[in-house]
Amino acid sequence: MHILLIEDDLDLGRALQAALKVDGLTSEWLRRARDAPRVPDATVFDCVLLDLSLPDGNGFELLARWRGEGGTVPVIVITARSAVEDRLAGLDGGADDFVIKPFATAELISRIRAVLRRSARQASEVWTLGPLSIAPRRHQATLAGSALELSPREFRLLLELAREPGAVVAKGVLAQRLEPLGEPLDFAAVEVHVSNLRRKIGATRVHTVRGVGYMLTP
Repeated sequence: MHILLIEDDLDLGRALQAALKVDGLTSEWLRRARDAPRVPDATVFDCVLLDLSLPDGNGFELLARWRGEGGTVPVIVITARSAVEDRLAGLDGGADDFVIKPFATAELISRIRAVLRRSARQASEVWTLGPLSIAPRRHQATLAGSALELSPREFRLLLELAREPGAVVAKGVLAQRLEPLGEPLDFAAVEVHVSNLRRKIGATRVHTVRGVGYMLTP
């Protein structure tokens, strides 16, 4: 999972990036509103951690712009503002959660995972799709109760396809999400990982939509 962190505090930013890395989450860190994307790309980021008090702007303004332009990436506001009015403004303005500083990083990471579960329409930490079960935090998957031996990229590929079973995920999106901190994989590498995943979970469970991408069939 790849996180966009927008936070101007150097110590907090470094600590958050380190905590996310320990928990297996990759991240990109920005410190200014002007450096933020016009709208966070849902094919790149799974969640945004947004500070409200930035040196060159207001996090509320960024959030309003993103939602006004159709941005769908989940946003968790992180702020020292504790007034009820600020929390309501954030949630009513399109934030998916609101965390008050100071906070425990373990709690923040749990909130990130909860937001991602909701966006994937899963009710618990273990995602269930017929006989296939996926535990994102433990990086484990089982098929009919038997553990699957998946490489890190095969597991990430399965997780990306499982976010919306029955929907086609473009090959270009998968190429980016399998290498979030570098150049997207070439399509031949994506095809190799899909082939390996099919071999392990069953060929009929990953359907190719020619010229578009792949779809997980529950």
